[in-house]
Amino acid sequence: MSTAILTGQPVPGSSIEGDLRSLGFDVLIAADAADAERLVAEAPCEQRIALVDARFVGHLHALRLGLTDPRFSLAAVPGAVTAQPDGRVTLTRALARENSAGGGTAVAVDSLPDRVVTALAEDGADVHRPELGSLVAAVPADPQARNEARQAVAEVDDEAVRLKSAVKSRDGFFTTYFISPYSRYIARWCARRGLTPNQVTTASLITALIAAACAATGTRGGFVAAGVLLIASFVLDCTDGQLARYSLQYSTLGAWLDATFDRAKEYAYYAGLALGAARGGDDVWALALGAMILQTCRHVVDFSFNEANHDATANTSPTAALSGRLDSVGWTVWVRRMIVLPIGERWAMIAVLTAVTTPRITFYVLLIGCAFAATYTTAGRVLRSLTRKAQRTDRAAKALADLADSGPLVQALARILRGKGPHLAFLSAAVGGAMVTAGAWAWGSGWWVVLMAAAYVLLSAEAVSRPLKGALDWLVPPLFRAAEYGTVLILAAKADVNGALPAAFGLVAAVAYHHYDTVYRIRGNAGAPPAWLVRAVGGQEGRTLLVTVLAAALTAAQFTVALTVLAVAVALVVLLESIRFWVSAGAPAVHDEGEPA
Repeated sequence: MSTAILTGQPVPGSSIEGDLRSLGFDVLIAADAADAERLVAEAPCEQRIALVDARFVGHLHALRLGLTDPRFSLAAVPGAVTAQPDGRVTLTRALARENSAGGGTAVAVDSLPDRVVTALAEDGADVHRPELGSLVAAVPADPQARNEARQAVAEVDDEAVRLKSAVKSRDGFFTTYFISPYSRYIARWCARRGLTPNQVTTASLITALIAAACAATGTRGGFVAAGVLLIASFVLDCTDGQLARYSLQYSTLGAWLDATFDRAKEYAYYAGLALGAARGGDDVWALALGAMILQTCRHVVDFSFNEANHDATANTSPTAALSGRLDSVGWTVWVRRMIVLPIGERWAMIAVLTAVTTPRITFYVLLIGCAFAATYTTAGRVLRSLTRKAQRTDRAAKALADLADSGPLVQALARILRGKGPHLAFLSAAVGGAMVTAGAWAWGSGWWVVLMAAAYVLLSAEAVSRPLKGALDWLVPPLFRAAEYGTVLILAAKADVNGALPAAFGLVAAVAYHHYDTVYRIRGNAGAPPAWLVRAVGGQEGRTLLVTVLAAALTAAQFTVALTVLAVAVALVVLLESIRFWVSAGAPAVHDEGEPA
């Protein structure tokens, strides 16, 4: 149990002690500042500790936001400050200094927690201060001020604010107007019954997998059921995040599940549609794989651009200024959010098309819509990059290098090529990718394609031979993804045997998981996956070269078996390492407040 220490003069009739206990705190009373310091020192080191002024007046949810959010080592609201175990030393040091300065005297004349927060700020400590909005959190200095604060508390519905804050501040049109108006109440229902966000996330995954199984039946009834269940899965997908925000149940495991299950659900549904179409005699595996590749490349564009620019200096451009002006007009905000086909709109479209049309039509519309969205967003980001005069940091360059997923071949060649000749990273990546995919398209399985893949390896090494700090260097990782995935798709399609495309789908899915895992580790400031993992799965260039060699050296049937074995091997290695990392105590909790594409 966490420990809360009440400081200052108690106020008759105050509910603060009961409020703290309702939030899971064991409440202790400090006679003075010196006693508060003693109680802090005696509290178990593995527990959260909080200092709260006994005169505090405010909403219970204000205390919840300030004292129970597990994402922050140190946090505070007026009249209260808290520290998790990793922030205890910093809090104790600030408290000791305040007591030394004040001589350990009684704290009735001011707020000890607020003085400690000031001391923490002077120490440069990162103290989270939640946005309270209309919620009240105050330490009144006299009876009149107390009455005014209590009146302000009575005028604001604490529960209504809590429900509203459970919804993301930025969501798509479909999610905002068709899901969130009722999913927030489902989240509250779950919270009151003790359900956790991870349980809801798992339920969403299971529902999506059942939807994929229904689609795989290939019947009209199965397609209708699949569409309905896909929407139900999305409702639960929204609910898990809203439950986490409603009850502040953030966790490391929850961050990983929420980040990865969305992709697993969508891509499993693509596979279900392809299986259902095959039962009806229509082979759409190439379309399913193409949709997965396009969607993954869109995400990598998003991640790479954001990583390249989130801490860049002089980060302005005329394009960005125009975007800001458009966002000031209400209707343009929704149009621009819908154009990029975010997850809510995309899943709704897929569900409806599944129920009323065929898998082939569903994939055609999905590919056209995602291609338009990708063109729109990428073109805008290219324009911003060319018009802004930004200085990118070493951290951004490191993140892009990690996202590039370069294996031992490229790393060795990059050391040789470093500093030699002109350097245009994105151009080298684009030319190399075009060579290997065009070669696969023109010759299919053959040693000429292996030669193109060897050239691709060389150009990939040139692309990453220097820090990726150029204006368009954020394009390198998505270009590598398109080259690797596209080569697998084309060679599997050219094999023209049963099972080749499903095997390629499995291989790309396993590799894409590895790339998503890399993204979420970087976003959590945990660094890229270990070097041994990148070497074990060959890096992007090693896998591309290996697939072309297998296609040239083996028969079509043998190539299919080889793709299957490779897919299973990559999946086992990356999944085991990913699970080990994300369930470890040191992994960070990251929760995205924007709707992913």
